Amino acid sequence: MKVSLKALRVNANMNQKEVAKMMKISTNTLISWENNHTAPNALQMAKLCSIYKCSLDDIFLPDKLAKS
Repeated sequence: MKVSLKALRVNANMNQKEVAKMMKISTNTLISWENNHTAPNALQMAKLCSIYKCSLDDIFLPDKLAKS
């Protein structure tokens, strides 16, 4: 089952500020990813999977972002 980035973060009991700090990105960047305005690159996706303890296959990205 595919899960949104926000749901993965919430399930990991983390807030946006914590994840942004671990990712070395701004909170606004994380918010943009969670709201499907932009998408993380491949390296960032791998790091998110490590933080959230999930696989790339678990993450839902809308088609328009997954192709970019």
